[in-house]
Amino acid sequence: MTTERTLSIIKPDATARNVTGQIIAKLEGAGLRVVAQKRTRWSEEDAKTFYEVHKERPFYGDLVAFMTSGPIVMQVLEGENAVAKNREVMGATNPDDAAPGTIRAEFAESIERNSVHGSDSAENAANEIALCFAPSEIVG
Repeated sequence: MTTERTLSIIKPDATARNVTGQIIAKLEGAGLRVVAQKRTRWSEEDAKTFYEVHKERPFYGDLVAFMTSGPIVMQVLEGENAVAKNREVMGATNPDDAAPGTIRAEFAESIERNSVHGSDSAENAANEIALCFAPSEIVG
């Protein structure tokens, strides 16, 4: 197994309902270690930059508006196969398809307001972490 890092974002729908601690507990309970964390509110430019890969998709504008609608909690998670483990703990993007006990099954309101984001590959994790954290903020 490989120790790696991944990015996790607790989205505005979850921060508004004050379930960030419960989500973090699920991540830690799955063996992922929080090595960096900050609560912030993205500007429109921050969200556009982060989700640039989706700029041609029809949901891009709504996604940017949603991600700037309230505070988010960004984290760098570390652990064995962290990208896959985080995605397993998050559950399917559509909460109707998410396995029982996953974050999205328990906390998501809809496919659009699905409470969490997680990197989908080690390469994207490295890029997303670099966008959201300075190396000095990742303290393990």
